[in-house]
Amino acid sequence: MSLQIITQHTPDGTNARALANDVDVQTLDLEGLERIDLNFPKFTDGRAFSQAFVLRRRGFSGDIRAHGDVLIDQLLQMQRSGFSSAVLRDDQDAAHGEKLLTHYKAFYQGDAVNAEPKFARVG
Repeated sequence: MSLQIITQHTPDGTNARALANDVDVQTLDLEGLERIDLNFPKFTDGRAFSQAFVLRRRGFSGDIRAHGDVLIDQLLQMQRSGFSSAVLRDDQDAAHGEKLLTHYKAFYQGDAVNAEPKFARVG
């Protein structure tokens, strides 16, 4: 799954739900949801990474969107944590963010999307 960089956040949408970063997503009803917006109030507050990871492990296959104080330095970790889209802070360079996402071709460890470590994958 590749991360899509979006230039403007649109909080409304069909079957979308915005969550604060202190919401327990273990108990969230995912029925009918197509997008979940997770907030980064400060770039140093990483609770939304855990929320995205748990949502993917629970089987949520819709769009998980990061918004708030999102920096290009966070994009790769967001992708590995289960985010599928991110809205960058206004002062961030989207083109540079896209380039950073292609820097690493593979990872040895598993992540939210590919749970198995590289040595255990077939092919």
